Amino acid sequence: MQASINERRQERFVNKSAAVASKYLRRMEEMSGLPDAMRPFLDVLKDIYINFSDVKRPEGTKTIGTYCVMVPQELIYAFGAVAVKLCSGNFTAFSIGDDITPRDACPLVKAIAGVGDIRKLPLYDNCSLMVVPITCDCKKKLVSILAEYTKVHILPVPSQRQDDDVKERYLEELYALLPALEEATGNKMTYESLTRGVEAVGQAQHQFWRFMKFRRQPSPLMRGTHAMAVMNALSYMPIDDWTDALIALNDELDKRVSEGYRITERKLPRIMLTGSPVVFPNIKVPMLIDEMGGALIADETCMGDRFMYDPLVVVDKSFDGIMRAMANRYIRPCSCPTFCDASTRIYRLKQMVKDNQVEGVVYHVLRGCFVYDFEYTIVERELNSIGVPVIRVESDYNEEDIEQLRVRIEAFIELLKFSPKAKEVK
Repeated sequence: MQASINERRQERFVNKSAAVASKYLRRMEEMSGLPDAMRPFLDVLKDIYINFSDVKRPEGTKTIGTYCVMVPQELIYAFGAVAVKLCSGNFTAFSIGDDITPRDACPLVKAIAGVGDIRKLPLYDNCSLMVVPITCDCKKKLVSILAEYTKVHILPVPSQRQDDDVKERYLEELYALLPALEEATGNKMTYESLTRGVEAVGQAQHQFWRFMKFRRQPSPLMRGTHAMAVMNALSYMPIDDWTDALIALNDELDKRVSEGYRITERKLPRIMLTGSPVVFPNIKVPMLIDEMGGALIADETCMGDRFMYDPLVVVDKSFDGIMRAMANRYIRPCSCPTFCDASTRIYRLKQMVKDNQVEGVVYHVLRGCFVYDFEYTIVERELNSIGVPVIRVESDYNEEDIEQLRVRIEAFIELLKFSPKAKEVK
């Protein structure tokens, strides 16, 4: 009897989840300006969220789940595994997790808890290990839920980052991660495999920077929602496959530049998205920006540009030198609000405003995501000081707030059309 109830519950979850994902994927495909080379990225999202497939990888290759950009992908690939990012945007899973977690927990954590409870997504169920950086209180308590059905490794993240002793402690945590990865994969890491992992991620970052160059064009070459789909797909593709697909997309965008292609003849306000992560299929905010007449030309989120932004700089090419460079790369330049000092984040945002000729910023806050919500005031003040207006939009994973978001985002875009910053942008 109980088994039958669970089966019906799982069937409802599959049907509802697939229906929501199908709707948003269809809307993305119907948006103008979709490059032909977007197909591999959209197919991956379809496989994971509609077909409920696992990550496509060579037979026998393990997957390691991560919940933050602070988990070095280089180490996972050095052990011959595939890194998958398990932050969830699943509304149906969020509804299930709402009964498991506290009322004020953020929807991302609720969705992760719901996925663990329903046990119907191979992407999560087949991970040999899940690495959970402790970046907020909800992530800390999430560990106990995940540990009920899989092996979990906790990766403590320092709250400060500038002192050398802080980097040393984080380096120790990365060294402590190595035995867990070895046990989970059954493989040993060598100097050669470590350098291969570094090279694989480095090649992906090189193509990412090429991609960013195309997004900075005066006239947008593609929709911001499509760019967000590219970055989301990185969570579910082996790094080499993602790099190959991005090379093809970059080549198509390069051709668009030479042909003078533009998605519209109208002048669109240039908008940057920052704040809480945007995880498919919960992409209503970037989609509304595109639909309401904005040009989403940059995003500073942990499911977007921040994922691949900072390259690993190795001066000392010894094994320990590479590990030290990795510890430095994953905490010093990171703009996550989990750190006490917000100066690095403010610097990054101002830099991106300048590089991308941003006219306005949409600050996205998932309800209950206190670390991002707490920093809104200082971000607004600092960006206003350089003439860039900011709007805070709070959302959940349900669709009940879409019309309210639509009205606010549309009004913000109309405001940007007449702002002094808009007159400065050529």
